This record gives sequence, structure tokens and C-alpha cells, in this order.
Amino acid sequence: MARTRPDITVPDLAGRLAVVTGASDGVGLGLAARLAAAGAEVIMPVRNRRKGEAAVAQIQQRYPGAALSLRDLDLASLDSVAALGAALRGEGRPIHILVNNAGVMTPPQRQTTADGFELQFGTNHLAHFALVGHLLPLLRAGRARVTSQLSIAANRNAVNWDDLQWERSYDGFRAYSQSKIALGLFGLELHRRSTAGGWGITSNIAHPGVAATSLLAARPEVGRARATAGGRVVRALGSRGILFGTVETALLPALYAATSPDARGGRLYGPGGFQHIAGAPAEQAVYSRLRGEDDARRMWQVSEHLTEVPMTASS
Repeated sequence: MARTRPDITVPDLAGRLAVVTGASDGVGLGLAARLAAAGAEVIMPVRNRRKGEAAVAQIQQRYPGAALSLRDLDLASLDSVAALGAALRGEGRPIHILVNNAGVMTPPQRQTTADGFELQFGTNHLAHFALVGHLLPLLRAGRARVTSQLSIAANRNAVNWDDLQWERSYDGFRAYSQSKIALGLFGLELHRRSTAGGWGITSNIAHPGVAATSLLAARPEVGRARATAGGRVVRALGSRGILFGTVETALLPALYAATSPDARGGRLYGPGGFQHIAGAPAEQAVYSRLRGEDDARRMWQVSEHLTEVPMTASS
């Protein structure tokens, strides 16, 4: 008997403007599709226009009339992040939903962004920090829900405070964990600062569990010529509903966190099944690595310094 896959009901999002990073494939593509299907207008910032156009066509084929638009964004370049922020501020439209979803995972060799940051730390965390900073007036105007996509890797390892850029001893998975811990610390600190300062932004964090998403696929641009062995196993089992999730189920925690009237700020949402690997989305205990408010303030200050993007209510 086929297993029933989990799903959620998304509220009516007509009149809402959403921004989803990494929306040209994988979980991001699925999130953009579900938000558009619920009536939101979805901005899809992409690095590869060809992939972005294919993603738009795919969503519109499934949901005729979906309101979608592409923007250029390379998260490995702070100039690109700033350009997107300036373009959207120029349009002046309040943003109601922002999903910081895009990411890169475990390049075999250390790589850097255009600004010289370790690729995972720069792309997964610093670029999203800067993006929120550049969009802060629009997020405040829309009383936005900001959901940052983590990983169960944020429950392992630690921030390498003495060598944030992994220049002395690169470890791909530890660097990946650090990038997701940093993004989680930021997501929770954003909610605390919004609450204290009356910014009107609700910020929470989510993770997809374990599924064969594009992060585990072949990624020649980061030096991975074929899908990881683990990714192939996850895909085979997940497609049969065994232990792991699929792209369609992995997107649900972030979708719930970003849209549900029951999802709250300052909380972590993930799959509710065994070991939070798969299953219907549910709130879970915040990872121990993300609970230190001193660490969160330190990461905020470091991120402001590195990106040169001050995150204040007057931004």
C-alpha cells in the first residue's frame, strides 16, 4: 500500500508579495510554486537566468496565472545582493514573506566568494544577512514573515570563531554546519531585535529534514561532478516513503513557518517524524548551538562588519 505523504493547507496569500532565494530548482522551486498557487506574487532571484526561466515556465504550466517574476542575484557576491536590494527598494513594494532558502553544501575543496569569504559561510549566511539588511524597509512595511532555511547540520559541530573563513584547516562539512548555525543565530536574533525595537517583522527558522534535494546532487560549479553516494541512497529510499523525505515533503517545514497563522517567531520548525528526518512539519526544540544569545549578538556584529551592511531600524 502506498504511503500517504504529508502536506499542509496554505492560507490565501492573495495580495501578498513573497521573495524566495534559490527558487530555480529543488526546495526553492517547490516553495515558489506553493506560494504562487496560494495567490502570492513571487519574486524569484536567480543566478542562472536560463534555469530561472525554465522554473517559471514549469510553475506556470502547473498553476496557470501564477504571478512570478525573475530578478538577478548571485549570493556569492555582495555587490549582487546590494543591487537586488536597491532594485526592490526602488520599486517600493512592501514584502510580506521572505524565505532565505538558497545554499551551497560541502564543496570538496575550499572555495571563496567574490568578496573572499569561504563559499558556504559567505553564500548561506552572510549574503542572506546582507539581503535582509538591504530589504529591511520593505520587510518592515510589509510586517513580513522571514523564514531562514537551516539544516540538521546546524545541530552538529560549532562556529569556528578563531577561523571563520576556514583558511587554516578546511573541513567541508564543518564549514557547512557553521554556515547554517550562523544563519540560525541570525534568524533568532532578528526576531528578538524586531520584537524589542517594534520592527514588525516575525522571524523564524526551519529545516527540511533529510531528502535528496539539489544540495546533494551533482554540482560541477562547486567541484562535485556527480551526486553524493548518500544522496543517491536518500533519493532511492525517500521515493519509496522509507525513512527519508522527498523534495515535495522537505519544503513543508519552511512553507509552514513562512505562511501558517500558527507558526511563531523565534521558533524552529522541521519534520515531525523519527529524529526529525521526515514527516509533517512541526515545531521542535531549538538546537543547542542556536540558544546562546551572546553568540547570536556576536554573529550579528561580525556579520555587520564583514558585509558592511548595518542592520538598524533606520536601514
